[in-house]
Amino acid sequence: MKIIVDAMGGDYAPEQIVLGALDALDADENLTVTLVGRQKDIEACLKDAGDRMSRIDILDANDVITNDDNPTMSIKLKKDSSLVKALDALMSDEEAGGIVSAGSTGAVLAGAFMKVGRIKGVSRPALAPVLPTEKGSGVVLCDCGANVECKPVNLAHFAIMASAYCTAMLGIDEPRVGLLNNGVEEHKGTPLAREAFELLKNTSGINFVGNCEARDMLSGEFEVIVADGWSGNIALKSLEGAANTVLSVIKDGVYSGGLRAKLGALFMKPVFAKVKKKMDYNAHGGACFLGINKVVIKSHGASKRKSVCASILQAKDLAERKVCEDIKRKITRYAEENKAEEV
Repeated sequence: MKIIVDAMGGDYAPEQIVLGALDALDADENLTVTLVGRQKDIEACLKDAGDRMSRIDILDANDVITNDDNPTMSIKLKKDSSLVKALDALMSDEEAGGIVSAGSTGAVLAGAFMKVGRIKGVSRPALAPVLPTEKGSGVVLCDCGANVECKPVNLAHFAIMASAYCTAMLGIDEPRVGLLNNGVEEHKGTPLAREAFELLKNTSGINFVGNCEARDMLSGEFEVIVADGWSGNIALKSLEGAANTVLSVIKDGVYSGGLRAKLGALFMKPVFAKVKKKMDYNAHGGACFLGINKVVIKSHGASKRKSVCASILQAKDLAERKVCEDIKRKITRYAEENKAEEV
């Protein structure tokens, strides 16, 4: 299995991207990677690759799409960019199972839609990260920003795709699906939420269990949470911000609390390490762009080697499990049962 890697995408490219790829090759002897980017810069990071070089290809690309570039126009015009060449390589190479990029989210989504294409019958592709939970199983949030405005049928498709993804990614059969809302009662929420609730309640092939309030997202009571991209993105960034704030407050308390606080922190160090490991959102890799014909993984822009390695292994695993084909089958079945029209 070959995975295409955008070596120039992300805040720490290309060094951390290349190091992450090397770690992935160490972790899986059946993996090969194609690193796409400025060849000289990539080769400089491969000095200690050793025998792993036999499983590495380099595709030279001299341009880079930045966060300041218009996503759609950059895909059309920056043909020598690492992301565009990586997407082209994904579609031209039959051995390539997926792509990983930590670059501009908008450009990755636009490029995937334009070059890889959506699965027939999928009304809207959606971005789906896996978040850590209190019970440790993980929860898929779909969508977290790809679709700001949605219709009820889009959320039904999100639920179907995310359920198939959850089974492939987390090994959970019949994952519990919740609809992100401002209350658990059936009548709560916007007109979209209320209509989506009725549609999800009557959608076969998913295990819909009702509304999910934002405070319960990481409780472990749900394995899939469905949301429009606007609400999902705000919820995701609120969780990230709250986590960072709590960690900063704890650190400040330890450093300013004198000897007693520092001794207490020393004794609590194993507990802190366990909590950090359990709640590490990098452990599952990046966010998968569901509804696309091949596996597309968007890593966090600040990804370092650990997260990049996890994303590459994630892409390989999903491609081997044929998650895109499974989504296609389930979306086709839903369309046939409901005589749904593409949106």
